[in-house]
Amino acid sequence: MARGGQHKTTPEAERKCIVTGEVQPKTGLIRFVVGPENQVYPDILGKLPGRGMYVTAERDILAQAQKGQFSRSAKQAVAVADDVADEVERQLARHVVDLIALTRKSGRAVAGFEKVKGWLAGGERVRVLMQASDGSTRGKTKLWTPEGARYFGCLTAQELGLAFGRQSVIHGALATGGLSNRVVEEATKLTGFRGINGQGSADQRPDMQKANGGKAASGKE
Repeated sequence: MARGGQHKTTPEAERKCIVTGEVQPKTGLIRFVVGPENQVYPDILGKLPGRGMYVTAERDILAQAQKGQFSRSAKQAVAVADDVADEVERQLARHVVDLIALTRKSGRAVAGFEKVKGWLAGGERVRVLMQASDGSTRGKTKLWTPEGARYFGCLTAQELGLAFGRQSVIHGALATGGLSNRVVEEATKLTGFRGINGQGSADQRPDMQKANGGKAASGKE
């Protein structure tokens, strides 16, 4: 705690992308390490031993890293699996699903159109509105992102269903709290990697936010 009783804010850790050379917060990067037999492995959780190599969380930039940039960064010849991008996407999606599941188990998440709509209309402090990427557009426009909240559509109905212990889920909402902030970080990374545009804060969703004038529309999907 700093003088005057104020809490000191810790600067967010930054790293340099080995492809673009851009220094940015670690939350927008994917860490890789060199493992046994000089094989490059993605380290989504950031816990594997070894010197980390960081790549911007975008598929096309990772594709560039595969063309010799990992070897140059590691200062040795390394092997990179052809399907490393697919593995990164799988791990990122699983991490987001696991974090949402933990949020649900703590009682800070709900799923289903009516429950989400109830939270939004009832003044619940929603941090994240999540809707399945393959869900009905008409149904999704009936909900709105509250001021200051974040919207994501980076998971499929099946993936979102896994987070809520169901076969599939189209609509989900997470209340404010530490876990929800982690969901925002990881979902942002997955969104970038999957190349999904037009997501973020409420004012970045004109198709959904403004279509309803910022209010809920009646009816279900």
